[in-house]
Amino acid sequence: MKNELLTIGPFTVYGYGLMIAIGIVAGCLSAEYRAGKQGLDSDEIFPMILWCLLGGFLAAKLLFWITEWRSIIEDPGFMLETLSSGFVVFGGIIGGIFTGLVYCRVRKLTFFKYADVMLPSVALAQGFGRIGCFLAGCCYGKETHGILSVTFQESVYAPNHVALIPTQLYSSGLDFLHFLVLILIVRHKKADGQVTACYLIFYSMGRFIIEFFRGDIIRGSVGIFSTSQFISIFTGIAGILLLVQVMKRSTSKVAGR
Repeated sequence: MKNELLTIGPFTVYGYGLMIAIGIVAGCLSAEYRAGKQGLDSDEIFPMILWCLLGGFLAAKLLFWITEWRSIIEDPGFMLETLSSGFVVFGGIIGGIFTGLVYCRVRKLTFFKYADVMLPSVALAQGFGRIGCFLAGCCYGKETHGILSVTFQESVYAPNHVALIPTQLYSSGLDFLHFLVLILIVRHKKADGQVTACYLIFYSMGRFIIEFFRGDIIRGSVGIFSTSQFISIFTGIAGILLLVQVMKRSTSKVAGR
């Protein structure tokens, strides 16, 4: 695919950056709309997103450097060389959620009320972001001889002239489906935190499976699992534990009426 979509003089529009921007705008508008529908302060959404983006960016970069610790030991300059490239999505998710928690504490907001509004929009933004990955050629899949494949011709990241599994598009499709499922859960949720728990469970499951088809093994591994698979085990368990706690709390409230 082609990452450089349009060039006007010194200004170039890159597909990856454009899709990230579209995802952020779509996610922000979606979250603000649903916050207003649920009686929350929609004016808190945009600044919260900005802080979560900053926290997520830093955590995604930090986790990438952790997975590349051998490269950093061999050449400390590797950190500067990869300052604007190389991120681990799970780091962004964890960092973004933690930053959102801190923001809500400072602003005296109920964290799970806002997290339940924000996380479906995160899934929506991720769907657009993975399209950006497809245009750039990063996060590519393994070599395949199947009909459903993509062959990059001038990618900086993916091997060119080789038929690969389009894991970026599969991930994008799962993210958009994830968004729709979470929206349905929002409409029928019984307690705050239920949507947050479901986000962690569903994303962890989908990511764990997709990782089997990824070909960019440079991201590192922990035993037989890729780094993201290893992390997804714990985020999935965290989501299950949170869901159990939320549903118990909901049941207790109903019983106490």
